[in-house]
Amino acid sequence: MERLSKTFGCLVFNDNVMKERLPKDIYSVLKNTIHQGKPLDIKIANVVANTMKDWAIENGATHFTHWFQPMTGITAEKHDSFISPTSDGNVIMEFSGKELIKGEPDGSSFPSGGLRSTFEARGYTVWDPTSYAFIRDTTLCIPTAFCSYSGQSLDKKTPLLKSMEAIDKTAVRLLNLIGYDDVTRVITTVGPEQEYFLIDKSLYKKRMDLKFCQRTLFGAKPPKGQEMEDHYFGSIKPRVAEFMKELDMELWKLGVLSKTKHNEVAPSQHELAPIFTLTNVATDHNQITMDLMKRIADKHGLVCLLHEKPFAGVNGSGKHNNWSLSTNKGKNLLEPGKKPYENKTFLLFLSAIIKAVDEYQDLLRLSVASAGNDHRLGGNEAPPAIISMFIGSDLKKILKCIESDLPYSEDVLSRMDIDVDVLPSFMKDTTDRNRTSPFAFTGNKFEFRMLGSTCNIACPNTILNTIVANSLCEYADILEKSTNIDNTIFKIIKDTMKKHSRIIFNGNNYAEEWVIEAERRGLSNFKTAVDVLPHYVDDKNIKLFEKFNVYTKEELQSRCDILLEEYSKTLNIEALTMIDMAKKDIIPSVCAYSKSLTDTALNKKSLSSDIDCSLEISLVKKLSSLNACLDIKIEKLDTSLLESKNYSAPKENAEFYRDNIKVQMQELRTIADELETIVGKQFWPFPTYADLLFSI
Repeated sequence: MERLSKTFGCLVFNDNVMKERLPKDIYSVLKNTIHQGKPLDIKIANVVANTMKDWAIENGATHFTHWFQPMTGITAEKHDSFISPTSDGNVIMEFSGKELIKGEPDGSSFPSGGLRSTFEARGYTVWDPTSYAFIRDTTLCIPTAFCSYSGQSLDKKTPLLKSMEAIDKTAVRLLNLIGYDDVTRVITTVGPEQEYFLIDKSLYKKRMDLKFCQRTLFGAKPPKGQEMEDHYFGSIKPRVAEFMKELDMELWKLGVLSKTKHNEVAPSQHELAPIFTLTNVATDHNQITMDLMKRIADKHGLVCLLHEKPFAGVNGSGKHNNWSLSTNKGKNLLEPGKKPYENKTFLLFLSAIIKAVDEYQDLLRLSVASAGNDHRLGGNEAPPAIISMFIGSDLKKILKCIESDLPYSEDVLSRMDIDVDVLPSFMKDTTDRNRTSPFAFTGNKFEFRMLGSTCNIACPNTILNTIVANSLCEYADILEKSTNIDNTIFKIIKDTMKKHSRIIFNGNNYAEEWVIEAERRGLSNFKTAVDVLPHYVDDKNIKLFEKFNVYTKEELQSRCDILLEEYSKTLNIEALTMIDMAKKDIIPSVCAYSKSLTDTALNKKSLSSDIDCSLEISLVKKLSSLNACLDIKIEKLDTSLLESKNYSAPKENAEFYRDNIKVQMQELRTIADELETIVGKQFWPFPTYADLLFSI
């Protein structure tokens, strides 16, 4: 335990390191910058930079990089060494405050969605002092924001930081109005549960679809999948356990609070869950986690697949986003307490979230929209595309009583007795949990479950922070005019429930009946990414983000276009990969197997005309027919890909890919998967699902 406590955060320039190494006055100023957002003087920055450099070099670093998150959704970095030449031909190690605070990467090759022309290359990275610098390999990584020469955000972090400021200011304002005069800061915290698959690297290399697309584009259902329910929470296999052990250790060195690991539902599927932390830090940590998963898997002869749906017929992978609010006094604003019906602060914030989720269903849905996640949402393995909230029967009853002006009678906690003498009894919760809800209250936080496993959590949390900030702001406007705060709080909660209780659903979100009921309630149902992404630029959404200075109209349009283009590009790569695999691998393999069967039949007949060759003849006929159909589907898909070039606008192009390319890809796959079930194993050109899912 002592060894682990010394290892944790050893590669992070964290508060302990700063406190130990920085002069007291410099440390104090830096802390004010971090906690109060005060500007950092260049003289102070120089001292911090030099101290950071010395610490990094002592820990083996030779380079530094501004580590940022462009709108690709992943991280980017440009490495510069600390060396600086001297007049005598030697070098010294230098790192200035200017280099710490600002970098100037070439921004021309990153997605901008029209925010700047290709020839306008200058971009700026700006140090985020609230997220600690860390060492990876031999490089000091400095978390930064990324913006254009004109100041528009070109990344995921900048809007997130702005949204955190928005909810901080509005929540503090509201809390001060209702009597919390000592609250000066409110933070959002997140703990993202990361699901992933591990497969054997040697098999991965034999599948072009996995290498190019990170998911299988072909694959017949194996004899066994997940139907025995024997993998979830099952014993972790030694090879996987070794991977997890090293992953934990490397994450701990980088200050990532990796807490829980277990097998997930599908074969070869697993999960890692961290302890919650500050939202922008959690975002950085999740990017570090995904990167390390891939690196460490490779060292163990494995490949980590983070795609939302790498295998058809078994569960895909998501990322549950556990979100909460806390004050600078350590109070969790989503903690109901023992008597939630008397906790006006909790009920007020709960109402604000209910209002926000109902009013901005479209934004929450589009925050998780992608081509990959379309394969997962609504498939009885993940929440449906319909946004709703689970709050449990107890809280629903409390809010219903407030809405209806009825007295509330507290449910008495009952004791759970398992009727086994050696097992202790315990107090039973007043409500069950709901694993099918997209947005579920789980005791002292909300769990947003629609995120796909590759999702950068910055966008969902930017939107969540902003929409809740808007509700809190509207509540504060009302309370500022109040002469009786308690009565006004009661009225706000009551009015909110009358207008927005439709968003609350504690039932089975997988049921077909819910789709019908949701439509009756007037809830939105955006089934695909292409359906919902254009709503980025709805008037109400533009007004919302401009109100809190999170996005400009132009920045919203750019993100809409980037994501629509990403959708089309993803399907284009997948379609081209399918065509290549079908032409170069599947068709030749089918022909080879057909020839083998034909040769067998001819050899039989040459031996004796009485030998039955009906099996070979039947198989050859079926294979030839299916192969011909496959070729027709290939040509059709190829033609459609050429036709897609006629649609230049991002929305129209994405719609064409959704309505044509995606449909034709499935048609092609259906034939190929049937062929896989017929062709002899030694002839099939790449590893099957049985090989991939049960090889470790």
